[in-house]
Amino acid sequence: MSQAMREERQRPAFVADERTQLVGWLDLQREIVRWKCDGLSDEDAHRAVIPTSPLMTVAGLVSHLRWTEHTWFEVAFLGGPIEGPQFAEGPNGEELDNDWRVEGIPLARVVEDYRLQCERSNEVIAAHALEQVGRGTGWPSANATLRWMLHHMLEETARHVGHLDIVRELLDGRKGYY
Repeated sequence: MSQAMREERQRPAFVADERTQLVGWLDLQREIVRWKCDGLSDEDAHRAVIPTSPLMTVAGLVSHLRWTEHTWFEVAFLGGPIEGPQFAEGPNGEELDNDWRVEGIPLARVVEDYRLQCERSNEVIAAHALEQVGRGTGWPSANATLRWMLHHMLEETARHVGHLDIVRELLDGRKGYY
């Protein structure tokens, strides 16, 4: 990895305010998600390498993160419509994990959709107080504060960055923290 690429990903300042730190750490994890996709072919991005988790592909992970951002900041926090592939259910109410299913969608498009969703999430975050409570309905965690949702999204993204680390290494041996 070149030094220039490493310099693009910066940790927030040690003495930054709370919002700057939270968004800074989340943006760092988001950038690592995009970095883990660099140079990967569409074929490899859609290839499952963990037999017990066939949907856990690079493209599937990025798509899941895109829709998770949408769910937390636009649906749970803003109270927007409950729409998107992550809400699809089977005939018996079982989850279908459709937010992971991106067969035939080029990785570049999946990554761009994720980038745009992160921009939208940051607009929502910037426009509201951390103490503000979500307006979504349908599940108890929608009543959390924006601060709580930011912490959760940071945890969710970092967790899946770890999955991307493993999947990318299994695909082509490429590894690195940031």
